[in-house]
Order: sequence, then C-alpha cells, then structure tokens
Amino acid sequence: MNSKRLYLVLVGSVVLLSLAVLGGAYVLNSLLEKQAATLSSQRQQLAVLDGQQTGLTKAKKDIAKYSELAAVAKVIVPQDKNQAQTIGEINKLAAANGIRLSGYSFPVSNLGGTTKKGDGLSQLVPVKKIAGVYTLQITVTSDPSSPTQYTNFLKFLKALEDNRRTTLVQSVSINPNPKNASEVTFSLILEEYIKR
Repeated sequence: MNSKRLYLVLVGSVVLLSLAVLGGAYVLNSLLEKQAATLSSQRQQLAVLDGQQTGLTKAKKDIAKYSELAAVAKVIVPQDKNQAQTIGEINKLAAANGIRLSGYSFPVSNLGGTTKKGDGLSQLVPVKKIAGVYTLQITVTSDPSSPTQYTNFLKFLKALEDNRRTTLVQSVSINPNPKNASEVTFSLILEEYIKR
C-alpha cells in the first residue's frame, strides 16, 4: 500500500468516524430531549399528585374533625317528613304548657304533579346553600274558645324552638283576649328542617 492510498483510507476513516460521531450525537441529543420531556411531564404529574395527596390528607382530617358534628346533625335533623309524628310532638309540647290547639295546615301537596313519584319531596322547599336539606312549613293555630296564658305561650315557643322537628318559629300572630289581657290566642308558622 502506498502512502497516497493510506492517506485516502485514513481521511475516509476520519470522515466516516466524524459522521458516526455526529450521527450518534444527534441520536443521543434526541433521546435526551425525549427523556427531558418525559421527566418534565412526570414532575408535573408528581406535583398534581402531591397536591391531591395534600387535599386528601386535609379531607381525611376534616372528616375526622367533623364526624361527631355529622353524627349530631343526623340525630338532630329528621331524615323524613313524618307529619303525624311532627303533629304529635307539637301536641305534646302544647299539652305540657297548658295550651289547646285547634288546627294544623301544611302547604298544598303536588304529588302526582311534576315531582318524581314517591320521592317524598312534595311540600318541601330546598334550603339555600345547604344541599340535601329542606324545610316543611306548618301553620299551627290555638283554640279560640280556650285562650292561653301569655307566659305559657312563651314557654311553648321556647319548647318548639328546642324541639328536634320544629326548630324555627318563622312567624307569630297573637290576639289578646279582650276579657283578660294576660290571655292570648295565636297562630304560628313553623319551619321543620328535613335532611334527604
């Protein structure tokens, strides 16, 4: 082999080696860019998962913190709209305070109308900003032939507000007895809270 031929072989080898190095660098660079993109995506997913895990941990702490309150609310707020039971409790409170009641009325029922059949939501009004809690309006009137002492009426109101089923007295209408100013007849609008 002469020197010129050796020179050409060496130059060709250097060119081929240079092309191989450049090609390898290009392939490695592409691979590194893909790995960098994958790593960046996984870091974002990790950040999202860390945020979700933090939220889940806080939610679990809140559940533990408020579980007793939820249990109390479940006991305090009735789960059904049992009108007979409600009237029975109101009668019992009235009798305990020496009051005779003459009537009860509830909102007009729309069963068979636009509500789903059997959903039990007829006559109920949703409470704003509290999902799943409804109110049922009840109008209670005292017996006009048997006026009650005003102090007994106040005790009855307090008992109604402390009662589990009738937690809010929305409206009070009082008529004093013309023969005895310490006696009254009345009409009340009560709000019974129900959780569904």
